[in-house]
Amino acid sequence: MWLAVTTVAVVGAGTGGAAPPTGWRYTMVAFSNASDRDMDVYTSSDGTTFQLLRKAAYRPPAGRVRDASIIRHSDGWYYITYTTIDGANIGFARSRDRLGWTHIGNWPVPLCCALLPGTGDGRGLGSSSGPGSSGSSGSSGSIGSSDLPSLSPFTTKAWAPEFFVDGGQVNIILSMSTGGGFVPYLMTALDPALRLWSPPVPIVGIGADHIDTTVVKVGATYHAFTKNETTKVIEHAVAPSLVGPYRFVPIRNWGRFVEGPVLTQLPNGAWRIYLDAYKSGRYLYSDSTDGLRTWSRPATVPRLSGTVRHVGVVREQVP
Repeated sequence: MWLAVTTVAVVGAGTGGAAPPTGWRYTMVAFSNASDRDMDVYTSSDGTTFQLLRKAAYRPPAGRVRDASIIRHSDGWYYITYTTIDGANIGFARSRDRLGWTHIGNWPVPLCCALLPGTGDGRGLGSSSGPGSSGSSGSSGSIGSSDLPSLSPFTTKAWAPEFFVDGGQVNIILSMSTGGGFVPYLMTALDPALRLWSPPVPIVGIGADHIDTTVVKVGATYHAFTKNETTKVIEHAVAPSLVGPYRFVPIRNWGRFVEGPVLTQLPNGAWRIYLDAYKSGRYLYSDSTDGLRTWSRPATVPRLSGTVRHVGVVREQVP
């Protein structure tokens, strides 16, 4: 059941004689190899070296807390959304200080979404493959492939939710399945408290059997990074709007058996992608200094490799 959230007054930035921002702070949330029932919180000033802020900072009342995505909302609170592995539900929690978290509730994908196109039927949504491949799976693992039929008329899995804020509008990119491969969909917040969400809208052009889809915007272009389950690689697609149509661009070879792509910007303006190399037990990062066109050779995240899984990262300016 979705629980009510108390409305919080918005405090305007720069009011009351507040000191101007002087630096950056990166907050990372993740489950670990040891437990997907608890979420750990890390902090960093440079996006490279993270320190543990609180172990087991959040445990939901039931289910798991995998694939957490984090934002700092306009109300001043931090929000996470995550995979519960409880049918077609995604979880939500919030925190004022990143240390103590309160469960808000689970959001069930509405039953209006029976027979959604592409969710496991292999027919795709304008494209079923990237360059020379098709398919994808998430950090919890996908079943099926783009060749399998839908196994249910209803959405049976809603995994790897990713926040994306565009012009102040809060969205979630959601990987959904009716029993076969996953397909990315978009939900939009219908109220400032993030209690109500629109029905999922298909993201056009990425196609069936992709999961862990995340989006960043550079200039007027939307860049989607998504895991292809057939090849087990991260693909890159671009579009003129958030819902597409996306077209795939040449793949940067970050290696096989990587998932959970998350992007942020570094203090020098470069883009960084974090990747869960789940087969080798490492956590990787790679940087782009030319607008996501070329990338550095993947390196391991110091101290966290072999510990964190499918992280979420938010960057904010601090005094």
